Amino acid sequence: MPRLPAVSGAVAARAFTRAGFGAVRQTGSHLILMKPGIDVTLSVPLHAEVKRGTLRRLIADAGLTVDEFCALL
Repeated sequence: MPRLPAVSGAVAARAFTRAGFGAVRQTGSHLILMKPGIDVTLSVPLHAEVKRGTLRRLIADAGLTVDEFCALL
């Protein structure tokens, strides 16, 4: 399993946007992203650094691999 880089919530949200997700709303410090055509909602915490376990779960929920996500960064 490849090691995930330490990224901020804004950088992670930008990578998911490149993957086709769009921002729907922001609730507090969490940005809610959705992708047309699939029934997945991502809640990306806009913190200085997203914990690696949280980021790995978001990547899996988005249907991406870690390598694909790193390429989107």
